Amino acid sequence: MKEDSLLLTRAKALKLYGLIAHWDELANQEWVRSLIAWEEEERVQRSLKRRLDAAKLGEFKLLHEFDWSWPRKCDREAIEEHMGLDFISKATNIIFCGPNGVGKSMLASNIAYQAVLQGYSALLITASQMLNDLTAQNSDTTLQKRIKYYVKPQVLYIDEVGYLSYSNRHADLMFTIISNRYRLKPTIITTNKPFNEWNEIFPNASCVISLIDRLTHNCETILIDADSYRVKEAKEQAAKRKQARSKPKKPSKEK
Repeated sequence: MKEDSLLLTRAKALKLYGLIAHWDELANQEWVRSLIAWEEEERVQRSLKRRLDAAKLGEFKLLHEFDWSWPRKCDREAIEEHMGLDFISKATNIIFCGPNGVGKSMLASNIAYQAVLQGYSALLITASQMLNDLTAQNSDTTLQKRIKYYVKPQVLYIDEVGYLSYSNRHADLMFTIISNRYRLKPTIITTNKPFNEWNEIFPNASCVISLIDRLTHNCETILIDADSYRVKEAKEQAAKRKQARSKPKKPSKEK
């Protein structure tokens, strides 16, 4: 009896109203259990696909491919702890800071991906894409809609902060996004500049100090000190190609 009640609860959760209306007639049919299980599995998969599509994470290497021996400094323990996703419930911001090509985006993408797998919504956007999108809105109504779009995800991942400099208007909009998420939802940021150089990203913007204050109030900054991993990989690939070309070619067989 208890098992039938649990099955009915699952059918109600799936909103299978036609099945529920005829429950007394059909509850003992074996195919009912299969139908509910199929429906649950399909909805889980569809929900995951929707979240992945909305997250716009693109292609990235998985965490097990990261060469932990390469960086001179990188807090592996903190990164693996964040893969457990406790930072979401605590609304803890994560800032990856380091030079170009050291794996900041890869690590941040893995954390965002893990969040999506566990049922959270996420969004990856570069700083330039987000700020240019916001400044392109031609009315206050459409601007507010776009602000809500960036505030809504449970995990917002802003990539490449510091690669370009922006106007005061851009700075104000970045401040608006961060302020609306402040202490409610975490934001992950990758940047090649420490906070004391953010005045170079937003020159003359009066809100920079307040922006940094809100980002860092409940935040973990992970510094990565390393030479470019992309340059390392490029050199390794070039060496392999050179080695392959230097091998003596087998003489072709004469017919």
